[in-house]
Amino acid sequence: MRAAVRWWPLAALTLLAAALRLSTLDLQSFWYDEAFTPVHVLHASLWATLRSVSHTENTPPLWYVLAWADSRVLGTGEVALRLPSALAGIATVPVAWAIGRELAGRRAAIVCAALVAVNPLFVWYSQEARAYGLFVLMGALAMLCFLRAWREPTPRRMALFALAGVLALLSHYFAVFLLIPMALWLLWDRRTRRTALPPIAVLAIVGAALLPLISAQGGHGTQWIGRWPLSERLQAIPQYFLTGYSGLPLGHGVELLVALPILAGLALGLWRLSAPTGERPKPSTTPLLIAVAVAACGVLIPVVLVAFGADYLAPRNLVAAMVPVTAVIAVLVVWPSSKGSVTAAALAALIALAFLAASIDVDLSPRLQRGDWRGLAKALRGAPRARAVTTVELGSAPLEYYLPGLHPLREGATVRVSEIDETGYRPLRASAGEPPAPGFHLLARLDVHGLIVFRFVSPVARAVSEAALRRHVITLATPDVLVPAGVEVSS
Repeated sequence: MRAAVRWWPLAALTLLAAALRLSTLDLQSFWYDEAFTPVHVLHASLWATLRSVSHTENTPPLWYVLAWADSRVLGTGEVALRLPSALAGIATVPVAWAIGRELAGRRAAIVCAALVAVNPLFVWYSQEARAYGLFVLMGALAMLCFLRAWREPTPRRMALFALAGVLALLSHYFAVFLLIPMALWLLWDRRTRRTALPPIAVLAIVGAALLPLISAQGGHGTQWIGRWPLSERLQAIPQYFLTGYSGLPLGHGVELLVALPILAGLALGLWRLSAPTGERPKPSTTPLLIAVAVAACGVLIPVVLVAFGADYLAPRNLVAAMVPVTAVIAVLVVWPSSKGSVTAAALAALIALAFLAASIDVDLSPRLQRGDWRGLAKALRGAPRARAVTTVELGSAPLEYYLPGLHPLREGATVRVSEIDETGYRPLRASAGEPPAPGFHLLARLDVHGLIVFRFVSPVARAVSEAALRRHVITLATPDVLVPAGVEVSS
């Protein structure tokens, strides 16, 4: 009975995390990166899948191996492919609990687990069929194993740290920025230096073994990062943490409302940290400093590398670093003191409620959700076989997924069609709504939660070149042209 009372907060928070992630797992349609996986990466054989990973992705193979195994059993639907990320997101909650407990005891454990359970950024990537949810879990697990190995540097604990670090590296390359401060700390501390050498050597070997894969992948598809202004990316890092990946439309006012209790909690913790404790022994600040070092390196090293020409600073690549950031917030909010415990509890509750509100708002507001390519594809069903669909690069894979049979029209080809469906999103080109070729007229204009469709028809099938279709895409973005199988195509 006493054990049940002791652990019920963790059970409740884990159930809350499961409810937030599983109940709406298929609410949103796949966006480009998610749809790209079943359309272009996953194959019947694992070997073919891994070959696709090396030629089309920029992520280590662990998540794709899990996705391949998952698809063999459950298929490639939204729930099936997002389930591994959801389970990883749920499992991160007890790991966050354990991290908080290692750093500052039970109260920090409760707050850390609560914030991870409801933070909109963690919820978002727990519902995405990509590697980020797994990256968060493995990064958190590596941090937990590191803290335990530092506290008690036995060979077994060091081996567990090595294993967790390897899994983190196999989940996402940015795990190295979390592991660097952990390894340096173990090497700097005389208590841990000797026993840390073997696990650090293992991590170095695995990192070196991944270099040929990194070279083969060659930064494929990362050009968009450099085109995104660095100042906007830096602003997006705290925005992602406060209001989630899609929280930009909420505005800076909402960000500030979420940030205020966090800033107040940090100020309260720093005040307690510097205040005299009287006759009571002052708690050790070393675990807190460790968490700060891991969080700082996880965020700042990628920022510094931009100055040296290695610009892979996409804010979503820092998602696992938000676990130590959350742990630092939790520890400072509840920093041990005989004064202000009610205030600390109130601030922790306010932070959690603000995060929870942002997470729920995503489920209620289509403007905060992924583009509704599933709804757009539904609107396009029933069209004649002799048609062409123009879209933007981010719409090609979702449309291929939701409209089976569509495939890219080869460059320089001419296609004979009686319908042209132009799809995209704002901002629209000035020519949007004008017929894309002689003999076609506008049949309908649709708006599917922000995705725009112009449907043009002709009474007879007409030859239209791929170049003409590509020039007339309605969105100011890289165009793509898709046609169904069996349509008449000529060179």
